[in-house]
Amino acid sequence: MAEDTNKFDVSYVAYLARMHLTDAEKEKISAQLKDILAYVAKLNELDVSHVEPTAHATPLSNVFRKDEVQPSIDREKILKNAPEQVRDLFIVPKIVE
Repeated sequence: MAEDTNKFDVSYVAYLARMHLTDAEKEKISAQLKDILAYVAKLNELDVSHVEPTAHATPLSNVFRKDEVQPSIDREKILKNAPEQVRDLFIVPKIVE
């Protein structure tokens, strides 16, 4: 009975995801999900009571630079790369009708 339930679950999830799976693909995915769930069950056996909850697997520090005013690229230099320009703006082909 559990085998039928797993097939139904795979079919239902595929339906929700708007995926069209063959019977062979459903069998393969069902077996993969079974392996994944067995691995998760094995992980649940670990004693993690002494491990502090974290948002990341490794410690992170702020990787952003300081928010300081810096000189930007010269506008004239940038506009020299424009095939066409008007009033300091790039002119590009219309792509939306």
